[in-house]
Amino acid sequence: MSEKQFIIIGNSAAGIAATEAIRRRDNASKIIILSDEDYPAYCRCLISYYLAGDIKEDKLSYRPESFYKENNAELFLNKKVARVDPKKNRVICEDKNQFSYDALLIATGASPKIPEIKGIKKKGAFGFRSIKNTRDILAVAPVTKAATVLGGGLVGLKAAYGLKKRNVEVKVIIKSKQVLSQMLDFEAAGFVQRKLEENGIEIMLGQDAAEIIGNGDIKAVKLDSGKVFESTLIIVGKGVSPNIDIVKDTDIKMNEGILADDSMRTNIPNIYAAGDVCEGFDAALGMHSINALWPIAVEQGKIAGANICGENIGYEGSVGMNSIEFFGLPVISLGMYKLKDGDTGFEELKISNIKDNVYKKIILKDDLIKGAVFAGNIRSSGVFLRLIRERVSVSPFKERLLSENFGYPDIMEFVKDKDEEKLYV
Repeated sequence: MSEKQFIIIGNSAAGIAATEAIRRRDNASKIIILSDEDYPAYCRCLISYYLAGDIKEDKLSYRPESFYKENNAELFLNKKVARVDPKKNRVICEDKNQFSYDALLIATGASPKIPEIKGIKKKGAFGFRSIKNTRDILAVAPVTKAATVLGGGLVGLKAAYGLKKRNVEVKVIIKSKQVLSQMLDFEAAGFVQRKLEENGIEIMLGQDAAEIIGNGDIKAVKLDSGKVFESTLIIVGKGVSPNIDIVKDTDIKMNEGILADDSMRTNIPNIYAAGDVCEGFDAALGMHSINALWPIAVEQGKIAGANICGENIGYEGSVGMNSIEFFGLPVISLGMYKLKDGDTGFEELKISNIKDNVYKKIILKDDLIKGAVFAGNIRSSGVFLRLIRERVSVSPFKERLLSENFGYPDIMEFVKDKDEEKLYV
C-alpha cells in the first residue's frame, strides 16, 4: 500500500477508534491527530466520577501514553484547527500551521451551550465537558458552600451529583417541568428526581436563571421569578453544540451537525465525520440525527477508519441510548423515550412501582419496538436494544416483554445469528 497522509481532528472516542481501525489495515500511511486539549486520550464520560472523588485523574486515561507510538500516530496537543480547506486538501490551525491530507476525519465533538444570562462570564462559572473544566471546578470546590447547576440534563445532573459527593450544597435550576427531559418521560423522571432529592440535591423546576450576581466573583443567582439565593459556583449543563465552525465556510453539507452517509463519508469524497459532531443514520427514528454517545462515536470511528483505507463497510445506524446511575438508582432509555403530540399508531406497555423503585415502558409500532425506558431494574436493556436494532417483530412474545425474567432465551429463535467477525474487528 502506498504511503498516504491521514489527518484526524479530535483525540477522543471516534478519533482513537479510527486510528486503530486504520492501523489494522495500513501500517505505511502517516496518521496525524490534532487535539485542542492538553491531555492525551481520556474517557470524557468519567469526569463526573472524577469530580465526585470516586476515581483519581489517572483513571480517566482511555489509552496508555504508549498508544500513539505503538500505532505510529503523531499527536499534536493544544493544536486548535481554525478551518478546513477541502479544495486544497488541507487544514489550517489557529497558529497558522497547515497540514495536508489524502483523507480527513472530522471528529471534533461538541462544546457546552452557554446561555445568554447577565453575569454568566464572571469568575466561578464553568462548563462541564473536559478534564480542564473539572480541574477548575475542583480548585474552588473546597471553599464552596453553595453551588448552582443550570440545566437538568445528563451533564447538569452528573455535575450536581459530583458536587454533592464533595459535600457542597447544590441547587439544580431546570427550565422545563422535569429532569432529563431529553432522555426520559415525565413519570420516569420522577423516579430520578425523588432519588436526587432524598440525597440532598435541591431540584427547582420551571425556573431559569436571570442574572449571576457578584463583583468579579460570583455571589448569588437571581431567578426569573425574582428569587435570589447565595451561590459562589455555577456549572452550566444546558446541553452541547457540535463543533462545526471549522467547516462552516466550505461545501461540506451540514444540518445541526456534519451530515455523513452510511460509510461515514461526507459529501466530499475524502472527508469523513464521526462522533458528536456527526449526523449519522438513526435506526430507531429512521432519519439522520446526532446521538452524542461514547459507544456510537467508537462505532462510527471504526467504520470511518476502515473506509478511509478503501473498505466499503456500511453503518447500520445508531440507536439513541442514555444511561446513568444516581445514588444506586440505574436508569436507561433506548430510542424513543416518549410520544409527541401528533404521533399516531403507537402502543405503550408500562409498569410503575414507586415503592420498589421500578419503572418499565416499551413503545411499539406495528409490533416493532421503537423505544424503551427502564429505572431500577435495567437487566434486560441489552435485549431490547437488539430488538430495536434488528427490527424484530415482538408479536410472538409480546405478552412477556414486561415480565421480570424476560431475556435472551425469549428471543433467540427470532433474531439473527450474531456475527462476531463483523467489520470493525
